[in-house]
Parts: sequence; structure tokens; C-alpha cells
Amino acid sequence: MLGRTITLFRLFGFAVRADATWIFIVVLIAWSLSVKVFPSMHPGLSADTYLAMGLAGTLALFLSIVLHEFAHAMVARRFGIPIKGITLFIFGGVAEMHEEPKSPRTELLMAAAGPAASLLISAIFLVLAYGGVWLGWSAQVVSVFQYLFWVNALLFAFNLVPAFPMDGGRILRALLWMWRGDPRSATKTASDAGSAFGMVLIGLGVFALVTGNFISGLWWFLIGMFIRSVAQSTWQQQLLKQFLEGVPISRFMTTEPVTVQRSIAVSELIEEYVYRYHHKMFPVLDGERLVGCVTTRAIRDLPREEWNRQTTGSIAEPCSDENTVEPDADAMKVLGRMSASGRSRLLVVDAGRLLGLITLKDLAGFLSVHMELGDDRGVKAAE
Repeated sequence: MLGRTITLFRLFGFAVRADATWIFIVVLIAWSLSVKVFPSMHPGLSADTYLAMGLAGTLALFLSIVLHEFAHAMVARRFGIPIKGITLFIFGGVAEMHEEPKSPRTELLMAAAGPAASLLISAIFLVLAYGGVWLGWSAQVVSVFQYLFWVNALLFAFNLVPAFPMDGGRILRALLWMWRGDPRSATKTASDAGSAFGMVLIGLGVFALVTGNFISGLWWFLIGMFIRSVAQSTWQQQLLKQFLEGVPISRFMTTEPVTVQRSIAVSELIEEYVYRYHHKMFPVLDGERLVGCVTTRAIRDLPREEWNRQTTGSIAEPCSDENTVEPDADAMKVLGRMSASGRSRLLVVDAGRLLGLITLKDLAGFLSVHMELGDDRGVKAAE
């Protein structure tokens, strides 16, 4: 969902990052407030005044979104769920969890924390707006507070829609999980609701487009597409959990990975392996023994005139824990680790001996085949 991010600041140990798409929405909202919203509320003011109001409203809005996600993160920390950080992107913000809640109660409290924060923030801005009128603050300041009251109230209401990926969808899943005792069934219902809600928004967007409201129509269409995509991927993640949790990663590994001998020249490594297989990392062997890993980064750092003189073993580095995994490691935890680190390939190693290689492509292919066959049983159930 998210691409490259930059860290904006840290809040109580959580890194707050911004995706590149966040810049677009910041500019769009600031422009909309400065050119349309506030001029319609207070005509006749200077362009600089409208710009200041727009920037203040935009900054406070995104601070509100950060606090919404921060509420999720604090509850997650309370229940021992690791949070990678908070990332702002084109459709708002997200607290990036390393793992899913272990109980419906945890899910319910985590999901409810965000809307509760938005409701509280909305109430605070409402008090500031009325207090500003009573204290005689300028109409411009009061208008910004009124806007922030309404937008946080809308965020509260929108997030309570009982459909994934909104908080209301997670609340629905938690309640169904409590009632049915089956997280898989609860996830399916909430994900289906999210897909249906996404289609409704897509339909509204198309209607707005054909009736001439291009900006709103395009926006609703994109939000609907996003919600539908995330809802469907949530169900796929649930299937992955069912398929992979508790299953050793050796069940999915390739037992004959591409390896290189330490004695070959770097030039041969490039021509016969890098250009042929297009991998960024290769395990290096001395006979049958794993002695290290060689990466394209190490090759790049070696002067070209040394490519024929140096051997692969001379530029290989010890395979770190980040590149390796034990054969009995839980497949679902390995997948989470690969997703969090951005590594698509891991070596399966036992006591210094290379047993195989696991890739995201292997795991995705396994899920794809089961879904194609309509077989939603886990690995253990199928064996």
C-alpha cells in the first residue's frame, strides 16, 4: 500500500512518517481551504489571510489524524503489539502493526481508540470555537476552529462505518469474533462489508463524474477503489494466517536454490549468475558448506579492474540473521518478518548448513493455487 516514506518526527517513541502521496493531499486540502472553503465563509479578505487560514486548518487536520492513529498505537502497545510507526498517506494515516490482535477484546479496544480520539478532538475544537466567540476572537480564527470541529466529526462518523478497513469494520469483526468464536468467519463478513461499501463509493463517484462534479467524483471513486482493495487484501491475509500459522517454513522452501562456489571469479559471478538470474543476493558455498552471502552491492563497491582478479569468496560476507531463517520457524512469522524488512528472499539454514531458500513468490504462489482450486483449508487440515 505504501511506498517510500520520510520521517517527520517522533512522538512517545513512535516514528511519524509521510508517504510521498501525502504531499499531494496536503497541497490539495490547503488549496481547497484557501481558495474555496474560507473565502465562501468570509468574502472580501486578502489572499494572504485565506492562505494563512488554509495552512493552519491543514496543519491542524493532519495533527488530528496523527492523534487518531496515535490512540490506536498506544492501545496496541498496552497489549504488547509491536507498532512500526504511524504513516501519513493520501487517504489519511495508518498505525503499522507487526502482528494482529490475539483476542477480540484487544481488537475492539484498539479499533475504538481511534474514533474516540477523533470525537474528543472534535469536542475540543467545538469548545474553542464557542469560546472564541465568547472571548471576542477574530472571525477567521473561529472559522478555522469550526472547520476542524466539523472535519473531525466527519472523520469520527466515517471511521465508524462497519466495513473494513475503517475502524468500524474492525469493531464489527471484534464483535462477531466474540459472538461466533471464529476470527476467520468474522474477518470474512467485515471484509465483504468493506468490499460492498467500496463499490457504493465507486458508484457515487461515477455518478458525480457523469453529472459534472469531476473533483468530488474522482475523489470518491479513488477512495472506493482503495477501500475495496484493502478489504479484499485483509481477507487474503486471514487466509494466509490460516494456511501458514504453525507450519514450519521448510514446508514451502525451494530445496535446490541457486548457489555459487567461493572459488569462481567475480566476473564469472556477474555473467553466469547476476545477469542470468537477476538476484541481488546469492549464497556462497565451499563445496557443500555455506560460507557467506554475496550481494550486488558488494559487487558494485568492487573496482571493475578487480572483477577478474578477485574471487566471489573474497567479497562475500557472513550471512546475517536478517538473511537467514531456521527450518522450523513459523511460516506466518517469517512472512511478517519479510514484509517488515522488505526482504523477498531468505536462506533456510540449519547449523551452518544451507537447506533451501524461501521467497515471497513461493508463499504467494502457494496461496494463489489454493484460492484457484477453491480450497480454503490450512496446510495442517489438508495433510
